[in-house]
Amino acid sequence: MNTRMIVELVGYFGSALVLLSFLMTSVFKLRIINAAGGVVCTIYALIIHAYPTALMNTCLVIINIYYLVRMRKTERAYNFIEGEAQEPLIYYLLNYYKQDIMKYFPAFHGGDGPLLQYDAAYIVYHNTEPAGIFLGKRKTDGEVEVALDYSTPAYRDCSVGKYLYNRLREQGIRKLTFMGKAGAHESYLQTMGFQKQGEAYRKDLMKP
Repeated sequence: MNTRMIVELVGYFGSALVLLSFLMTSVFKLRIINAAGGVVCTIYALIIHAYPTALMNTCLVIINIYYLVRMRKTERAYNFIEGEAQEPLIYYLLNYYKQDIMKYFPAFHGGDGPLLQYDAAYIVYHNTEPAGIFLGKRKTDGEVEVALDYSTPAYRDCSVGKYLYNRLREQGIRKLTFMGKAGAHESYLQTMGFQKQGEAYRKDLMKP
């Protein structure tokens, strides 16, 4: 494989990353992959001395990094609303995001039946867009058994959980417990500081 072919492969790889980024449902992942593709395309453009293209891709990388930093600091832009689990709006959101919810909460079928069993219901909004849905059962001593802690695709990886847990603590909720198999949701639980105890995952909201 000669040098020219290697350089061409670098260009193709960068372009592939940029195209792949637009397939991401998570805006956070989209910007990360797009930025990575921009870096590779910048290197390719510099190698072939296409300086205007290199400048453009460098600017795109900077823009992506700027918005990634902003997305990590968007807590103040969220709104927190407490409601009733059986409200029509919650039914609508559960059914609208049903397929995605099933990937992370396969045992949850709340959208297909009554939600009266859940007496802790909260929605997180960013401006007017739903960013997260939380449903659970209140236990004794400020504990809530989590049935659903879901972030919508557009706001996944954007600190929704961190904001939500801070607000739940303000509501007097001291501990969260997630029962059963976590599956694809386990990485989120670990990131948010849940500790596995037997078949349950537990988090003390009063600890920093």
